[in-house]
Amino acid sequence: MLLIEARSGKVLHAENATMPWYPASLSKLMTAYVTLHAMRQRRVAPDTLLTVSDQAVAQQPSKMGFAAGTQVTVDNALKMLMVKSANDMAVVLAEGVSGSIDKFAEEMTASAQRLGMTQSHYVNPNGLPDERQVTSARDQAILARALIVEFPEHDDLWSIPAIKFGKRVMRNHNPLIGRYPGADGMKTGFICASGFNVVTSATRDGKRLIAVVLGSPSTSVRSYKTAQLLEKGFSGTLTSWLTPSLGSVEGLTPINATPPNLTDETCGRNRKRPAAEDEGEEVANGADSGSPYAIMLTHLRAPTTTNIAAMLAAAPAPSVPVMVGIGAKKPAPATMLASVGGTVPAATPAAAAALVSAARANTTVVGIPLPRPRPKMATRAAAEP
Repeated sequence: MLLIEARSGKVLHAENATMPWYPASLSKLMTAYVTLHAMRQRRVAPDTLLTVSDQAVAQQPSKMGFAAGTQVTVDNALKMLMVKSANDMAVVLAEGVSGSIDKFAEEMTASAQRLGMTQSHYVNPNGLPDERQVTSARDQAILARALIVEFPEHDDLWSIPAIKFGKRVMRNHNPLIGRYPGADGMKTGFICASGFNVVTSATRDGKRLIAVVLGSPSTSVRSYKTAQLLEKGFSGTLTSWLTPSLGSVEGLTPINATPPNLTDETCGRNRKRPAAEDEGEEVANGADSGSPYAIMLTHLRAPTTTNIAAMLAAAPAPSVPVMVGIGAKKPAPATMLASVGGTVPAATPAAAAALVSAARANTTVVGIPLPRPRPKMATRAAAEP
């Protein structure tokens, strides 16, 4: 586990932070980083149309599932990548930016080395299993900080609570979004060998923290550990004068070791059901407090002023899903609330307009307070492992 200050890179807590690890879908943070750099270099633009290839179609879930030949803008592909964690969109972006997966992976590794991510190596853009694809909590914190510092104009990309494609509403896989106060990013990841990983950022009173938790046995444990770590950071219990300085994240000494393989622990026969990124979805979508999950979290209650267990078991704050689509046509404005039970359709176009206006103005619609959305990305399209 690792906790740092986003602005300074100061380490607040480190535990096995430089142990090599399989990144899984955390790889998509680097896919986004390389793509945003390509946009800055004007190699692609937000509205550049990319074509879904046969290789993209062949990717394992999670994915959007578009047919070969379908076109999607860079902007929409990024939003599907970050929220849906779409493996096919990672390939679409890689091929569109660099011409091939291999060339894009070379750019990913080169970017990692330039940033000082000395323990990271990439061979694909989505993090599907490959023993050569490695990272560490240290390196992921460096990457998250680079995304925040270098691309402030795209900060909303990391905290989209849900996207809507046609009638499908897909929620972000990070349960802290919409539940943990101040959570504003970034990405989850899971393969059997890595366990459940997450990079999360959160901001309170102008202070932004980045937490990295790798190798959790479940989504619930991952979320709890992350919230507990952030809470200690914001409360100041990790920064007393008695605590020795841990220096900066770049100064953490890498460990030369082989990444542990957690396949037996994570996906072995002893599990009651197959492990999956969305295994805690019934809780993330508001299971009642008498569920086994909620009872377990209550017993794990942290010694802080915030009841983390209740927070994670609660329904996420209502939010307007970001519209995504295919082709060059700009999607219509969102007319639904992303909610515990799925979606709540607006009764009339006027009601839909009022909903969007209220969200922007941080007012109330039918008695439901809506959080003020982060600044929109400057793209043509308004756009969930």
